[in-house]
Amino acid sequence: MNDLVNPKDLLPFLHHITQEAGKRVLSYHRGDFAVERKDTSEKGIDIVTDADRASEELILGEIAKAFPEHDILTEETLTERSGAPWLWLVDPLDGTVNFAHGYPHFSISIALTYNGDLTAGMVYDPLRKESFHAFQNQGTFLNGKAVAVSKARTLQTSIVATGFPYDRAYSEDNNVKEFTQVVTRVQGIRRGGSAALDLAYVAGGRLDGFWELRLKPWDQGAGMLLVQEAGGRVSDGTGRPTHIRTLSIVATNGLIHNELVTVLSRNS
Repeated sequence: MNDLVNPKDLLPFLHHITQEAGKRVLSYHRGDFAVERKDTSEKGIDIVTDADRASEELILGEIAKAFPEHDILTEETLTERSGAPWLWLVDPLDGTVNFAHGYPHFSISIALTYNGDLTAGMVYDPLRKESFHAFQNQGTFLNGKAVAVSKARTLQTSIVATGFPYDRAYSEDNNVKEFTQVVTRVQGIRRGGSAALDLAYVAGGRLDGFWELRLKPWDQGAGMLLVQEAGGRVSDGTGRPTHIRTLSIVATNGLIHNELVTVLSRNS
């Protein structure tokens, strides 16, 4: 990493802000909170809650205080860009629909890029108190213990995960055809509802692969680095190298990557 940000200093900072944000999120869990639809059309299902906003307020404030020269890209708030080489990607509550329904599967995801390259990432599950983190060229860790991707060699022996866009009811680019291609070829398929956690689970060997369409940088930035640093492979839907603004993502243990990409491409 660039000398301006020392990983040894950044790790406790990331732990602090994700855990404090997690406390704020859990203070609303199973309690009273407002839910607002982002898309007010008849079929709109994308939402934001008080918990999203409270978590984001804390994270943005802490980053701005510690790194005032850095830019921030976050889900719920339009942030100004100064063109700084450092860019933070913040999802203050990944899995908002799960959270709003009391379904216990959501996370906080934070990544840091330097000139477009992922340099640090953390995904924190406040319910399970599990913290996945990675730094460029330093491996991936779960609560301080090194983790690695799985050793599954075929789709038939793999468990994979995916997700669907909020406009799936009226968009043809909704991942339904891709899902149909994959579901009969794997040992198991899951739809967890938090892309950040799905990617963290690939990194930790709990899932063998994951794919999704039309994610945002804050959804996938930290998770992409986690998978890569754990020995896995991340590409776009055609198998080509990708970046945080990719329109499709495939992340696997590497061993099943080509097979999964081939199956997904049968929809094209």
